[in-house]
Amino acid sequence: MSAKRLIVKEENKAHETSETVTHDETAIARLVEKAAGGDFGAFGELYNIFLDRIYRYVFYQVKDKMTAEDLTEEIFLKAWKAIGSYKGKGQAFSSWLYRIAHNHVIDDFRKKRKGASLEMETAAIIDNPEQELVRQELLEGISCLPPQQKQVIILKFIEGLDNSEIEQIMGKSQGAIRVMQMRALATLQRRLDGEK
Repeated sequence: MSAKRLIVKEENKAHETSETVTHDETAIARLVEKAAGGDFGAFGELYNIFLDRIYRYVFYQVKDKMTAEDLTEEIFLKAWKAIGSYKGKGQAFSSWLYRIAHNHVIDDFRKKRKGASLEMETAAIIDNPEQELVRQELLEGISCLPPQQKQVIILKFIEGLDNSEIEQIMGKSQGAIRVMQMRALATLQRRLDGEK
């Protein structure tokens, strides 16, 4: 099975298991404006809209359910504290939130590297053992990618973001994103085919 098909299969499973509701940008912009004015209820709505996506993004970075839950809560706390600084000029709120998530995950990795070694284990339970095996192979393959390639794969194929959104999150050109994506997929393909 090709790396791309595995990623698409995993992306479809992730979207099936979460309640993904599309919200228009104007409604989100209104909620952000209210939240920036101190309306905690509006921020709570933003939290509900983006919680599953941010959690999934963090989980695929750290591969540990408890750590992902903790980091996700910390990310939303940071977002609440910084929401007054969100300007929205050409950047979607989701991109701003993913940027906070990305920076927080990197900070967490750095802290853990200084202290103890990283121990990561997957805590998801799936009824189908074959599906769990595919999922484990995919997680292992993604975890072996260089950090920026890993981020591109997660944002593109698991979160379903387009290259312009990824460009805003990563601060890289769309051309650079495409190159990272191609290299990552080639690496995943070799790894899943049994090469190192």
